[in-house]
Amino acid sequence: MTKRAIIRTISEQVGLTQIQIKQIVQHILDSIVSTVATEGRVELRNFGVFEVKKHKARKARNPRTGEAVMVPEKCHVVFKPGQVMEERVAEECRGQESRE
Repeated sequence: MTKRAIIRTISEQVGLTQIQIKQIVQHILDSIVSTVATEGRVELRNFGVFEVKKHKARKARNPRTGEAVMVPEKCHVVFKPGQVMEERVAEECRGQESRE
C-alpha cells in the first residue's frame, strides 16, 4: 500500500478532502522523522517503536582486491512492531494459510 492509497482510504472514511488528509499524514511523518533524528526514538503505543541504532566502525575487506578497508561508524533506523501489530499480522497470516 502506498501513501497515496492510505490518504485515499482515510479520506473516504473520515469525509475530509484528500488534500487535507495528505497534509495531516505528511505532518505526522515529518514529526516522526524529526523526532527520531533528534531524540533517537519514537514509541507509538500498540503500533511500534522507531529507534536509531549505531554500528561501530570496523575493518572489512574489499572482495575484489582483498585490501583491508575501514568502514566508518554509521547509524540506521530500525522498527520494532508493537504487540498489537504482531498479533494482528500473525492472525492475518494464519487466515491466509487456511484459505490456500
